[in-house]
Amino acid sequence: MKLVNEIVEALEMLSIDEKKAFYPRFFKTGKGEYGEGDLFIGVTVPDQRSVSKAYWNKVSFNEIEELLKSKYHEHRATALFILVLKFEKSKSLDEKKSIVDFYLNNKQYINNWDLVDASCYKILGQYCLETDNDSILKNLASEEEMWSKRMGIVGTMSHIKKGIFQLTLELALQNLYHQHDLMHKANGWLLREVGNKNEEVLLYFLKLHYHKMPRTTLRYAIEKLDEDVRQSFLKGFL
Repeated sequence: MKLVNEIVEALEMLSIDEKKAFYPRFFKTGKGEYGEGDLFIGVTVPDQRSVSKAYWNKVSFNEIEELLKSKYHEHRATALFILVLKFEKSKSLDEKKSIVDFYLNNKQYINNWDLVDASCYKILGQYCLETDNDSILKNLASEEEMWSKRMGIVGTMSHIKKGIFQLTLELALQNLYHQHDLMHKANGWLLREVGNKNEEVLLYFLKLHYHKMPRTTLRYAIEKLDEDVRQSFLKGFL
């Protein structure tokens, strides 16, 4: 049996009817919604991760690509979990570059917020850090496609974890007024993560831009601040 078929069967055995019914609503798959047309088999993320751990060192790029091209969300997610594991276990920068190139060449299949968020900073962001070259994330943030823009900003999570904030602030500002709520949330989330590491940096950024930023971005960004500070931002007193 082909490895891809083994993985598909392993996932199918973990399908839960309640999740299969719930996920299409949660991931907004209705007509005109951001996940329009996506299909689900009802497998939880922990179960997807367990399958990926069983197969990551056995599958080829061609097999991962086959999973990534699947119409089923969990197949694509499992492919990305496998790719993250391959990246983390890679012993050379050349190996990591091949994974980054593969990721970017197949990014059209990484087309929902959970798929982006679970993979981009662990692969793209980490690679940018290790090579001291942020051009990949900057280029993604400049593309028209929303999922690419989200890869750009979420990819900076790796930088934040290392106490590097400038790239996050730059890319958040670049797409601060994007029309889609999913970008408002992503920008706010990453700004909040900056604040978790260095509140002064977040406060300085917010004082410059909070009057004009989308309300959702502001609410996400200030979520962990003291209540009196939060209220001052929300009421426009700063």
